[in-house]
Amino acid sequence: MTLTDPTIAAPAARATVHPLASLTAAEIEAVRALVLALPSTTDRVRFAYVGLEEPAKGDILAWEAGGALPERRVRVQLLDMTTTRSSDLVVSLATGEILRETVLDGTGGQLPILDAEFEEVATIANADAGWIAALAARGLTVDDVVLVPLSAGNYGYAAEEGRRILRTFAFRQDHPKDHPWAHPVDGLTAYIDVAARSVIQIVDTPGFAVPDTSGNFDDPELQGPPLEGLRPIVITQPEGASFTVDQEHVTWGDWDLRIGFDTREGLILRQLSFQGRPVMYRGSISEMVVPYADPAPNRFWQNYFDTGEYLFGRYTNELELGCDCVGDITYVDAVLSDELGLPRTVRNAICMHEEDFGSLWKHTDIFTGSSEVRRQRRLVISFFTTVGNYDYGFFWYLYLDGTIECEAKLTGILFTSSYPGEGYPFASEVAPGLGAPYHQHLFSARLDMTVDGLANVVNEIDAVRLPISATNPAGNAFTKKVTPLLSEKASGRVADGAVNRVWQIASTEHTTSLGQPTSYVLFPTETPVLLADDASSIAARAAFATKNLFVTKYDPDERYAAGDFVNQHPGGAGIPAFIAGDEPLVGEDVVLWHTFGLTHFPRNEDWPVMPMDYAKFTLKPYNFFERNPTLHVPAPRSSHCAPRHAHGTAAHDAEGHAHGGDAHPASSDHGDAGHAHHC
Repeated sequence: MTLTDPTIAAPAARATVHPLASLTAAEIEAVRALVLALPSTTDRVRFAYVGLEEPAKGDILAWEAGGALPERRVRVQLLDMTTTRSSDLVVSLATGEILRETVLDGTGGQLPILDAEFEEVATIANADAGWIAALAARGLTVDDVVLVPLSAGNYGYAAEEGRRILRTFAFRQDHPKDHPWAHPVDGLTAYIDVAARSVIQIVDTPGFAVPDTSGNFDDPELQGPPLEGLRPIVITQPEGASFTVDQEHVTWGDWDLRIGFDTREGLILRQLSFQGRPVMYRGSISEMVVPYADPAPNRFWQNYFDTGEYLFGRYTNELELGCDCVGDITYVDAVLSDELGLPRTVRNAICMHEEDFGSLWKHTDIFTGSSEVRRQRRLVISFFTTVGNYDYGFFWYLYLDGTIECEAKLTGILFTSSYPGEGYPFASEVAPGLGAPYHQHLFSARLDMTVDGLANVVNEIDAVRLPISATNPAGNAFTKKVTPLLSEKASGRVADGAVNRVWQIASTEHTTSLGQPTSYVLFPTETPVLLADDASSIAARAAFATKNLFVTKYDPDERYAAGDFVNQHPGGAGIPAFIAGDEPLVGEDVVLWHTFGLTHFPRNEDWPVMPMDYAKFTLKPYNFFERNPTLHVPAPRSSHCAPRHAHGTAAHDAEGHAHGGDAHPASSDHGDAGHAHHC
């Protein structure tokens, strides 16, 4: 399905738009018209970001309670490609007014990097005499290589202050279909001022050979003969999907929520409730960073913020049935702005489907003869984006029992280097002479929780071993330690699998009939946080990644874990600024910032294209219900799954056959194999 584009021409039409609805094409066009009419707009102004300026949570809740409809506002970030004038505006769609304008001075970070700037890098470098000479010294010309433009970071270089800087590597490409990642021209980097259109520095470290291995994973010769014996898998739901989608409003089982899409954050889940009770107001990937470990003169600066610097939502893939998505699929298009301010539609940006997920609950009772089983299933809401060499899928899973999971899937191509020699401690050799530097992928999930309302507290829960004592004479006892996170500065916590550490988001107003606070628990996956030194540039810029958890009191202006303007920011924005006030957190409207990810020491099997890798976390109800909330889930509709006595006699014949209904698990990566010709 496609998101509806209601007109914004008349107040009556505006009133029909949900205040959290993603921007429509008509609204983006209206914003463009407002910007083009500004005196500061020249023909060199580009739209770096256009997105919904979301109303504050209190305004939304007041509107839902019968109050005034919040005004539709849009945040617009503009860059003049010639002068580098950078402005951050909030405009009213209702009145056409500029409600706020901030002109950046460059010292506190810069606007995200434009595709138009990326495209300039090769032209600028290939016209520079020093760059041409450095290539010639390696037996190469500008026609032999392609250039990869990359964000610069911030290392306090005076020559880069206030300028829009990109850095670039060269890769040899032997023919138009040759994947150049196999042939890094190592030891050579250009630092480029894209506005001045000049190379300001070349770092030239000779002595690296260009690897001659092949990275052409799509070459039939490299692939070898097709694997035989794989028969078709057909995933069907004969009666259709169990969920409904009305524009961006989704209902499924006991779940009710809204979805949205943003150029920066990609997929957003909003206002999740289960059985009519609020659980999470907003969930998204607010930031991600990919820090590399190679300290070589040409590579020490490789640290990429794919959300804040590159806006990974704009690189969202158009998904194809039978290729990316298999099963009974519902697609949702995303409407974004291009850099000229014109609306563009990403077809099939969001994929939604159900998956069978094994047994939900099961028991065969030795006393009563009862034998019951129920099937678990999940609603999958996902998108894929390609940022340079890597492809990322972000999958949100909602389960029948109230569980929420978020999983990042990583594939694509390694960022390569020449391999300096045996035993090099900062990279793997994945093919002859071809290195793959060690690196991390660290994601920050912003989880705006509303567990049974706005009044919550976050408790850290650890398992505790107890010594032999008078009260524990056999030494078998263990218990748990519950530590409330009382204020923002105390909230920086690290996962610890040795004590089974979890974080409980508990209501301070609602309890079960047994007196327990209703709650959800965040189960982290224990992996390293940022491994760079605490005094490093990247640690200052990606402070969110130095811990697995931070908790803040809700503030509508605190949306991104590394701050609003990540590109070339010196550090200290985002989480450090958010917690500086040390607000109390007990009984408050809290936001969790959870860092999860993986540390990648590349292996041979990751080359020339990487099999999928995974990183995830789980939110699970904990005393949120009085009992198992899935007792009402129907038994599987198959004659083979009829309720039986313990000795195996069927109590009665169930409706259906093994070839229908739930007997075909709708389980997939994106969930109709019969449509594979789209690939």
